[in-house]
Amino acid sequence: MGPLQGIKVVELAGIGPGPMCAMLLSDLGADVIRVDRTQDSGLGMKREPQFDLLNRGRRSVAIDLKSTAGRDSVLRLVGQADALIEGFRPGVTERLGLGPDDCWSHNPRLVYGRMTGWGQDGPIAKAAGHDINYIALTGALHAVGQKNGPPVLPLNLFGDFGGGALYLAFGIACGIIEARQSGLGQVVDAAMTDGSASLMTMFYGMLAGGTWNDTRGSNAVDGGSHFYSVYETSDGLYVSIGSIEAKFYAELLRLTGLADADLPAQFDRERWEELRSHLASVFKTKTRAEWTEIMEGTDVCFAPVLSLSEAPEHPHNKARNTFVEVEGVVQPAPAPRFSRTVQAIQRPPAHRGEHTDEALQDWGFSASELAALRADGAIV
Repeated sequence: MGPLQGIKVVELAGIGPGPMCAMLLSDLGADVIRVDRTQDSGLGMKREPQFDLLNRGRRSVAIDLKSTAGRDSVLRLVGQADALIEGFRPGVTERLGLGPDDCWSHNPRLVYGRMTGWGQDGPIAKAAGHDINYIALTGALHAVGQKNGPPVLPLNLFGDFGGGALYLAFGIACGIIEARQSGLGQVVDAAMTDGSASLMTMFYGMLAGGTWNDTRGSNAVDGGSHFYSVYETSDGLYVSIGSIEAKFYAELLRLTGLADADLPAQFDRERWEELRSHLASVFKTKTRAEWTEIMEGTDVCFAPVLSLSEAPEHPHNKARNTFVEVEGVVQPAPAPRFSRTVQAIQRPPAHRGEHTDEALQDWGFSASELAALRADGAIV
């Protein structure tokens, strides 16, 4: 199941980008063991385990990392793994006896994935931070928002998930391929500052070339233009328009009834607000559903702006099974798709320590060893 079937990963429990990286690897077939603490760590917001969807797809074992027996148990798992994921501040796993050198002494081929905000080194590497801070430092946050308004928070998509989880998953996959050639593992230093900066590559190129204005909300694709924007409809909902290319813009004007209007040129930046007002007035004359009937599936580059509860019900998403339901919880399906090694969600999110015995036995621990670890308090 999935292209990563046969890959084994140890995940040291964390929040946000680390769990999402582990989810991505699991969704594509990897056998990921999540090492949770033996007591509630208070990580993240309180929610029932079945709704903590970033923890889906893998088994949870509860191990006391501060006990000698617990640490040795994790190192034993590491000895069989292709990769490890950790999201602590720099130096924490070294103090636990689970740093890269400790792990490589048990498995020199291990790819050691490190997820941090600022990276493993640098003047503020050990400071606390969150997504908003990491994307602020790279220019990404500054670039999102309306002209003359404050920056707009793009959820935690830029830092935690786009610049963090995806880059770490990609780095781990690349590291595993290289380790199979060299016989040696290495550290993947996935910093959310590095990843979010990388996501901004095109815009830095445009800035250098003089085609991007460093004032947010004043460019073609940041809400500054009238042809790449959202518009309110008569029922207070919104539609999205992305008519950048001339032929798509011509279709927009045709379907809004503005094709024969005496309008300024599409790329006359000085007249963009005037053009926006024309389109805004037109879109306010019909409901979102009516505009969807008129424009969806055309070359306008159109989509209704759907809420989280609406999106799973859209016919296109339903036809492609973009969202699935697992034990009563609707959630995004694994992505991307593969034609032959079809991926799937392996299991719903686990309760902390739910699979301690099952998973450890599958990874070679005997019943007597488990009993001894439990008696020692190293596992629960």
